[in-house]
Amino acid sequence: MCSLMTSWRVTASQGEISPNYTNSFHSERSARHGPVFTQEPSDSVFPLRSEDNKVFINCKAKGNPVPHYKWKVDGGYIDMDLNYNLVEGNLLINHPHATHHGGVYQCIATNVFGTIVSREAKVQFAYFVMSLAQVSLPLSMPTILCGRCLCSSPAEIKYSWVFNGRPSFLLQDTRRFVSQRTGNLYIAKVEASDVGNYTCVVRNMMTNATAYSSPTPVVLRRDAVMGEYEPKIEVQFPESLHVTKGSSVKLECFALGNPVPSITWRRTDGNPLPGKIKINHSNGVLEIPYFRPEDAGVYECVAENSRGKNVAKGQLVFQSVEHLQWVQTLKDVHMAIEANLQWECKASGKPKPVYRWLKNGEPLVILVEGGRLAVPRINLLDSGMYQCLAENEHGAIYASAELKVVASSPDFSSSPVKKSMLIQRGGEVIMECRPHASPRASISWRRGGEFLKDSTRRTIMGDGTLRISNISESDGGRYTCVARNPFGTSSSTGTLVVKEPTKITVPPLSVDATVGESIVLPCEVSGDSSLGPTFKWFFNGKLIDFNRQDHFEMIGGSAGDLMVRNIQLKHSGKYVCMVHTVVDSVSAAAHLIVRGPPGAPEGLIVGEITDSTAQLSWESGPDHHSPVITYSIQARTPFSIGWQAVRTVPDSVPGQMFHATVIDLNPWVDYEFRVVASNNVGVGEPSMQSKQIRTKAAVPEVAPGNVSGGGGRRGELVIQWEPIPEELQSGEEFGYVVAFRPLGTSTWKQTVLASPDASRYTFRNDSVPPLSQFEVKVGVYNNKGEGPSSHVVVVYSAEEEPSEPPSRVWTRTLSASEIEVYWEPITQTASSWKIIGYEVLCWEEGMQESDAEMVRVTDTAAILSGLKGSTVYLISVRAQNSAGAGPSSPAVNVTTKKPPPSQPPGNIEWNLTNSKIFLSWEHVKAMGNESEVTGYKVLYRQNWLGKTSVVETNRTSMALQVPSGEDYLIEIKALSDGGDGSSSGPIRIPKMSSKRELFLSFTIHRIHFWHNRFKVSRVPSTKCCLITMNPTGTMCLLMSVFVFFRS
Repeated sequence: MCSLMTSWRVTASQGEISPNYTNSFHSERSARHGPVFTQEPSDSVFPLRSEDNKVFINCKAKGNPVPHYKWKVDGGYIDMDLNYNLVEGNLLINHPHATHHGGVYQCIATNVFGTIVSREAKVQFAYFVMSLAQVSLPLSMPTILCGRCLCSSPAEIKYSWVFNGRPSFLLQDTRRFVSQRTGNLYIAKVEASDVGNYTCVVRNMMTNATAYSSPTPVVLRRDAVMGEYEPKIEVQFPESLHVTKGSSVKLECFALGNPVPSITWRRTDGNPLPGKIKINHSNGVLEIPYFRPEDAGVYECVAENSRGKNVAKGQLVFQSVEHLQWVQTLKDVHMAIEANLQWECKASGKPKPVYRWLKNGEPLVILVEGGRLAVPRINLLDSGMYQCLAENEHGAIYASAELKVVASSPDFSSSPVKKSMLIQRGGEVIMECRPHASPRASISWRRGGEFLKDSTRRTIMGDGTLRISNISESDGGRYTCVARNPFGTSSSTGTLVVKEPTKITVPPLSVDATVGESIVLPCEVSGDSSLGPTFKWFFNGKLIDFNRQDHFEMIGGSAGDLMVRNIQLKHSGKYVCMVHTVVDSVSAAAHLIVRGPPGAPEGLIVGEITDSTAQLSWESGPDHHSPVITYSIQARTPFSIGWQAVRTVPDSVPGQMFHATVIDLNPWVDYEFRVVASNNVGVGEPSMQSKQIRTKAAVPEVAPGNVSGGGGRRGELVIQWEPIPEELQSGEEFGYVVAFRPLGTSTWKQTVLASPDASRYTFRNDSVPPLSQFEVKVGVYNNKGEGPSSHVVVVYSAEEEPSEPPSRVWTRTLSASEIEVYWEPITQTASSWKIIGYEVLCWEEGMQESDAEMVRVTDTAAILSGLKGSTVYLISVRAQNSAGAGPSSPAVNVTTKKPPPSQPPGNIEWNLTNSKIFLSWEHVKAMGNESEVTGYKVLYRQNWLGKTSVVETNRTSMALQVPSGEDYLIEIKALSDGGDGSSSGPIRIPKMSSKRELFLSFTIHRIHFWHNRFKVSRVPSTKCCLITMNPTGTMCLLMSVFVFFRS
């Protein structure tokens, strides 16, 4: 049901009810209304079983008052008795009987507003009974076993047969067939194995009920034998069968005969059978699922054996059926008395539906055109429940609605004349008069005690509205609407107040601005200040939301001036200032033109391309109200960093020219181009880049640079150069031509290197003297030809390796892990080789020199570290130049010192007093295989990352002077000839203020006073404070005590 009158398809020539009255009526109707079905009976099939003794047919309706119900069956009202009962609106059938209680049922719901009937529902009951008779047959004779079933069930029945009481059903094949249409078992040719008892099994697929017949024996007669004969079709499908879209159809065909006939299927029009067709194992059933128009046609079943054949035909006809459904239904309506009612309902379906109308459940005996119902000059007796019924041969559908006819005197309680109306002088006012009245009231107006008549400025319109134009001050006053109909008279009064019109005295003016500037568009008004004008600004037709716009601001106090800050191109357009009061609205418009840098040029095209030039053309983009002065071209290659400006012809492209030639490009390089426009405001956005193009190839123009050489092994001439970058190779198959000749000769020796990445060439010839001078040049080439060569430079051939070892090698042991080695330098001969460094070899005694560790140095001394303590090492030195290493010196043996003590200083104690840290520790005793302790090293720093200071001492105590206010980290190591011993690990001394130092001193004295022999020491394995006896009476606080003081 619909809740708004405005959506109803109802028209009335007079006496229509006003919209306001409609809404109030809806509020009333939500409390009291006629019956509306929420559940209707539907076609049903109920199984009849001994355990079932009740059947419910559902029906439910809502309404206020609550509806009461009646039922019909086959057109007659049902008297409630022992078999029929009402449960709310539902019909209960006790002990149903298939014959007595099957039929067409209809539910009727009624209250004080009228009666409606439900759709008709067909109720059926399913049951069946079977019987069989004995059959005696001769050998080879065909037989038919008939399972006769008395059945009242539209549900699907499935037939099966059991042979000799076996647990499984009899299997069908080409000789045996069970018809699902008749239930009969057909045996085309009886064999001796067929003798026995047969039981028919029938199953209701809806109720799942199963029934068994009594066994029927098949006895073999010995007195007769059947001969061969042609097929005889016993089971066949109808000659014509109508099939609806989407349904499934099964055609049965089976023949008796000797020999057993074969069954085949075909279409008479020659078309192949559809691929979706299913044929069972015996070929006796053809099933076509999801029937479509193209499946229609004549189908043939052919039964054939050696004695002949027989054919059965049937036509499948496609039946187009569309179920009924509403296209336009009914809505509840209320109307004034004597109005004309027109109702219309429309339904779709095939066949086309016909329509009937019911009032309060009874047929209306009036002329109905299609689904239209017309009732002229309705009266109170026409109120009630109406139903439109659309039906065809496949069913019917119902639509219901309620008509209420209203008769009442005029009433202004919910829609009075507006009490106060403000209007500007010279304007127009429309005073509505819309009382609730049925039938419609006649309307008149009066001002004071004088009734008004139509004039040049005053008009009373057909719906009772008073219209006054060109208002003057004299029109102000009280106006009364008087409404009359046959049921009474009523009136409503309102006051008209005339105000001066609002005017915009300072309107906004059109203006030009540049991107980034700010402007103010004024908007000032004059008029009646009591009306409280409000200002709104529109930009290009859309209201400006000042809460969401950073660029717009309303300024000016009582005025409505608009400031546009930091103007952008998007702010170009039309601005409208609109001023609203309760009586009028005025507006003024202005245009803002924003000048900015040009937009991006468009349609960039690359034309003719050479090895160093490219022709470009483009179209102009938007100039943003400032003409383009010049265009510039930018290019990008895979080798460039971003976009780079390129040279063009003409050098400066004027704004009226849309083409240019780019010059000085590199051959055989991929380029992309873009165009940028400039005007007096600035440089615009670049165009879209062009598609990538490649310049044509050319002979290389750049020679290799930084040609040099030298080094290598004896008999080699090494030549080096900087390779040419790919963007300067100018074509494919790029390579180098290396030319050289001994200084003073005229013949060049050339070598071609086909690799573009080559940067070195080595010429080998044992006959080349060391440090010989050669003139060298390197050229380039590609598939287009040979390019320039570099300048000629002089390069020396390789020198020979040193021929003698260093002399006077001696060593000095520094510690258990370090040895210092010295030697005399080799005297150099400028004509043969130049020493560039030395290699020091070190290996343990008993190992081979090939296993030696090597250290390279450029001096004549070296320190070898990372060695083992108390170990004999062999040391050898050899000279090195660019050609390689010379012979090694005779090996010198040396023994490292004993390792330093492995035990760190222990039992460390500290005391902090007056910015001094007093430290003491136990002496470290070296093991037998360790170097003796010669002293101690104390390392301290302010924090983990601070600079470390080192103090050495030969005692086991020390005082450090440190500034207060900083944390300190302290480590202690033992010193020995073998090096530094193990560290004690960092000890953290917390920073102490003067106040805290006093507290620390006080605490020490308090403890000393309580017991003269305490010692506070750190236990490394725990985080706690241990207090022990100390014979000296000294107080020591270690790292664990920090927690004590911080807590």
